[in-house]
Amino acid sequence: MTTIVNTPQSGESSDSGLVLILGVIMAIVLVVLFLVYGLPAIRQNSNEPVNTTVITVPVPGPTGATGATGATGATGADGVNGK
Repeated sequence: MTTIVNTPQSGESSDSGLVLILGVIMAIVLVVLFLVYGLPAIRQNSNEPVNTTVITVPVPGPTGATGATGATGATGADGVNGK
């Protein structure tokens, strides 16, 4: 009768920590990229005012005239002395 002996492998694997070293290097590269590009972009966006657009809409008066501009309607003034 044949006896089969299954010897366990040693505790070391064939990569000898190469995967761990590559993972640490990739993590360092990602942190550096975030510090170089990410933080300045976040700071630039946070310094801008939230509402910079001001929209002015002229509202006609009760008679339909726009007042001193004379854009629409008659104000009754001839433009010389405001009479």
